[in-house]
Amino acid sequence: MTGPVAGLLAAATIACILANGAIVVADLSRARFVLANSAAVGLSPEALPALAALKGAGAAGLVVGLLGAATLGLVAALGLVLFYVGAVAVHLRTGVIRTIAFPSTYLLLALGAALHFGAALR
Repeated sequence: MTGPVAGLLAAATIACILANGAIVVADLSRARFVLANSAAVGLSPEALPALAALKGAGAAGLVVGLLGAATLGLVAALGLVLFYVGAVAVHLRTGVIRTIAFPSTYLLLALGAALHFGAALR
Protein backbone atom coordinates (compact mmCIF):
# COMPACT_ATOMS: atom_id res chain seq x y z
CA MET A 1 0.00 0.00 0.00
CA THR A 2 1.29 3.45 -0.87
CA GLY A 3 0.10 7.01 -0.69
CA PRO A 4 -1.82 8.85 1.99
CA VAL A 5 -3.52 5.76 3.44
CA ALA A 6 -0.18 4.06 4.00
CA GLY A 7 1.14 7.20 5.66
CA LEU A 8 -1.93 7.44 7.87
CA LEU A 9 -1.59 3.80 8.96
CA ALA A 10 2.13 4.26 9.68
CA ALA A 11 1.29 7.34 11.75
CA ALA A 12 -1.40 5.38 13.62
CA THR A 13 1.19 2.70 14.38
CA ILE A 14 3.63 5.24 15.78
CA ALA A 15 0.84 6.91 17.76
CA CYS A 16 -0.15 3.48 19.10
CA ILE A 17 3.40 2.88 20.31
CA LEU A 18 3.58 6.27 22.01
CA ALA A 19 0.10 6.05 23.54
CA ASN A 20 0.71 2.58 24.95
CA GLY A 21 4.12 3.59 26.25
CA ALA A 22 2.52 6.53 28.05
CA ILE A 23 -0.27 4.46 29.58
CA VAL A 24 2.24 1.82 30.74
CA VAL A 25 4.06 4.56 32.66
CA ALA A 26 0.75 5.83 34.08
CA ASP A 27 -0.30 2.29 35.07
CA LEU A 28 3.00 1.51 36.77
CA SER A 29 3.11 4.85 38.58
CA ARG A 30 -0.50 4.32 39.66
CA ALA A 31 -1.56 7.69 38.35
CA ARG A 32 -4.68 9.08 39.99
CA PHE A 33 -6.76 8.87 36.79
CA VAL A 34 -5.71 5.25 36.26
CA LEU A 35 -6.74 4.30 39.78
CA ALA A 36 -10.05 6.16 39.41
CA ASN A 37 -10.88 4.52 36.07
CA SER A 38 -9.84 1.10 37.35
CA ALA A 39 -12.03 1.44 40.42
CA ALA A 40 -14.97 2.61 38.30
CA VAL A 41 -14.91 -0.60 36.24
CA GLY A 42 -14.19 -2.84 39.22
CA LEU A 43 -10.54 -3.55 38.48
CA SER A 44 -8.22 -4.12 41.40
CA PRO A 45 -5.09 -1.93 41.55
CA GLU A 46 -3.09 -5.14 41.94
CA ALA A 47 -3.95 -6.00 38.33
CA LEU A 48 -2.30 -2.87 36.94
CA PRO A 49 1.26 -4.24 36.62
CA ALA A 50 0.05 -7.25 34.64
CA LEU A 51 -2.05 -5.09 32.34
CA ALA A 52 0.87 -2.69 31.93
CA ALA A 53 3.08 -5.62 30.96
CA LEU A 54 0.60 -6.67 28.25
CA LYS A 55 0.39 -3.13 26.86
CA GLY A 56 4.18 -2.76 27.04
CA ALA A 57 4.72 -6.05 25.24
CA GLY A 58 2.32 -4.94 22.53
CA ALA A 59 4.09 -1.61 22.09
CA ALA A 60 7.49 -3.34 21.99
CA GLY A 61 6.20 -5.76 19.37
CA LEU A 62 5.05 -2.84 17.24
CA VAL A 63 8.51 -1.29 17.47
CA VAL A 64 10.12 -4.56 16.41
CA GLY A 65 7.60 -4.73 13.59
CA LEU A 66 8.61 -1.29 12.37
CA LEU A 67 12.23 -2.40 12.50
CA GLY A 68 11.54 -5.13 9.97
CA ALA A 69 9.70 -8.01 11.62
CA ALA A 70 6.28 -7.22 10.15
CA THR A 71 4.80 -10.55 11.22
CA LEU A 72 5.66 -9.84 14.85
CA GLY A 73 4.27 -6.34 14.43
CA LEU A 74 1.00 -7.77 13.16
CA VAL A 75 0.77 -10.24 16.05
CA ALA A 76 1.47 -7.44 18.54
CA ALA A 77 -1.13 -5.19 16.92
CA LEU A 78 -3.74 -7.95 16.99
CA GLY A 79 -2.94 -8.62 20.63
CA LEU A 80 -3.54 -4.94 21.40
CA VAL A 81 -6.78 -5.02 19.39
CA LEU A 82 -8.02 -7.92 21.52
CA PHE A 83 -6.88 -6.21 24.71
CA TYR A 84 -8.75 -3.02 23.90
CA VAL A 85 -11.85 -4.82 22.65
CA GLY A 86 -11.90 -6.34 26.11
CA ALA A 87 -11.41 -2.95 27.74
CA VAL A 88 -14.27 -1.41 25.75
CA ALA A 89 -16.46 -4.41 26.61
CA VAL A 90 -15.71 -3.97 30.33
CA HIS A 91 -16.64 -0.30 30.11
CA LEU A 92 -19.92 -1.20 28.41
CA ARG A 93 -20.69 -4.06 30.80
CA THR A 94 -20.11 -1.87 33.85
CA GLY A 95 -21.87 1.14 32.35
CA VAL A 96 -18.79 3.36 32.66
CA ILE A 97 -19.38 5.35 29.51
CA ARG A 98 -17.80 8.64 30.60
CA THR A 99 -14.28 7.29 30.03
CA ILE A 100 -14.95 4.87 27.17
CA ALA A 101 -13.26 7.26 24.73
CA PHE A 102 -9.86 6.25 26.09
CA PRO A 103 -9.95 2.50 25.40
CA SER A 104 -11.85 3.22 22.17
CA THR A 105 -9.06 5.51 20.95
CA TYR A 106 -6.42 2.94 21.85
CA LEU A 107 -8.48 0.33 20.01
CA LEU A 108 -8.63 2.48 16.87
CA LEU A 109 -4.86 3.03 17.00
CA ALA A 110 -4.27 -0.71 17.39
CA LEU A 111 -6.57 -1.38 14.43
CA GLY A 112 -4.58 1.09 12.38
CA ALA A 113 -1.37 -0.68 13.35
CA ALA A 114 -2.86 -4.05 12.43
CA LEU A 115 -3.88 -2.70 9.03
CA HIS A 116 -0.40 -1.22 8.57
CA PHE A 117 1.35 -4.53 9.21
CA GLY A 118 -1.27 -6.51 7.33
CA ALA A 119 -0.63 -4.37 4.27
CA ALA A 120 3.12 -4.73 4.71
CA LEU A 121 2.81 -8.50 4.61
CA ARG A 122 0.75 -8.59 1.40
